[in-house]
Amino acid sequence: MTDGIDGIDGIDPSAPPSGTGCADCDALGGWWFHLRRCAQCGHIGCCDSSPGQHATAHWKSAGHPLVQSFEPGEEWFWSYDTDALYESGPALTPPVAHPDDQSAPGPADRVPQDWTRQLHR
Repeated sequence: MTDGIDGIDGIDPSAPPSGTGCADCDALGGWWFHLRRCAQCGHIGCCDSSPGQHATAHWKSAGHPLVQSFEPGEEWFWSYDTDALYESGPALTPPVAHPDDQSAPGPADRVPQDWTRQLHR
């Protein structure tokens, strides 16, 4: 893990998040384990443990390599291009995480009872 990513291309601190949950899971009626925010355009996607793996799909389709965790209390960034984890980076436009009362996995009404067996490992 490296310290920070200040000064790396591919970050637009002014881009607001696309919502409070995975935009693609919401469109498809799916669910997610944890959320990631594209640091370039604000697209919220689900993590690679989630069934949809939409944050990675966004990187592959849009070419935006940097995400920040969209989980409360987490500030780290990840670069898909370099497989590097960064402890910190520039402050992004709020909100910086999904609402505290939003379940993880979520959304609560769409998470199957056997959700742990459906995670990618």
